[in-house]
Amino acid sequence: MTEYYDTLTDEEKDEIRDIIQMLFRQTFLLERKYDRRAGRMTIVREYRTADRHLEFLKEYFAVAGIALRQNVHMGVIYIQEEALWGEKLPRLATIYLLVLKLLYDEQMASASSSSHAAVTMGMLNGKAGEFHVLGSIPSPTEMRRTIALLKKYQIIEPLDILEELDENTRLIIYPCINAVLAGDDIMGLLNTFSEEEYSGEETAVQGTIEDMSE
Repeated sequence: MTEYYDTLTDEEKDEIRDIIQMLFRQTFLLERKYDRRAGRMTIVREYRTADRHLEFLKEYFAVAGIALRQNVHMGVIYIQEEALWGEKLPRLATIYLLVLKLLYDEQMASASSSSHAAVTMGMLNGKAGEFHVLGSIPSPTEMRRTIALLKKYQIIEPLDILEELDENTRLIIYPCINAVLAGDDIMGLLNTFSEEEYSGEETAVQGTIEDMSE
């Protein structure tokens, strides 16, 4: 591992350091993300860099007992280790996460050639309503806060300005949602929310990364 590192230029070493810090900070690297200025999905430079040095990075993370995985089909590189998961999310964020997974799977099942899906806030709240997990439509402030949180974790990307959020606001669902909730009974988890009273408390996301490597 050190022999490989010693052959790299200073610029490449800096790039690898940035990649390692990024993976610890956000867990996922996506091959493509939506560029609002370009109005389309564009290649993420950091993903390409990680892909180029993948074997070295795998060995680096393995020292700490962390597995670095890559799903080429989905275009995701991610780290996997039990201690990295279990962070509590607000109840609405957890509900939205589960519903987004359902919507994602529905679109992928329709023979979509894309690895990402596109939905609207209306579709998201409507699907949540079908499971009776929302007592009422959340306030715009609460929805904006929740969408911003899921964007931070690269689960979704709003295509419209959040300050103007309404039922027509468009969202891209990124494929890393499969890494978060790949092995879970989404229907069953949603049903647990429909059976409990809303308390406003945080809830732990039970989804764990499943081995998606090919």
